[in-house]
Amino acid sequence: MPHSFGYRARTRHMFKRGFKEHGPVKLTTFLTNYNVGDIVDIKANAAQQKGMPHKYYHGRTGIVYNVTPSAVGVIVYKVVGNRYIEKRVNLRVEHVKHSKCRQEFLDRVQANHDAHVAAREKGERVTLKRSPLLPRGAYTVSVKDNTPQTMVPVRYETTI
Repeated sequence: MPHSFGYRARTRHMFKRGFKEHGPVKLTTFLTNYNVGDIVDIKANAAQQKGMPHKYYHGRTGIVYNVTPSAVGVIVYKVVGNRYIEKRVNLRVEHVKHSKCRQEFLDRVQANHDAHVAAREKGERVTLKRSPLLPRGAYTVSVKDNTPQTMVPVRYETTI
């Protein structure tokens, strides 16, 4: 029997709801504000079939370019052949959430700013660049505590 090539073909595990996450969509999903330029992750919610993305976009990250009362427009870059094509996808808010991909960068910017302000008050310079981890320091294992031991297998004996 030939398999189907439908819009939701082979999405049995991809679109399923998580453990203890079944039922209606939570209200905070609708109360989250999205602005043009926000970075969002696309994750299809199977409880709402309207405005659901194609399976290709599930798990992708994009930038919001349009906001409507119940949906957002997201720009996603798709590899087609040897080039990137900008795809504009309209999704309901149930299928998107704010991405945390820039959070580490924003935390580092804030920490660098705080360190810069503190150093300026003290009148000294501080290096804000990231530096790679150096190799661990060398050390010698003492022979006094680690004398070699000879290990011998226990002889197998039959008791008949």
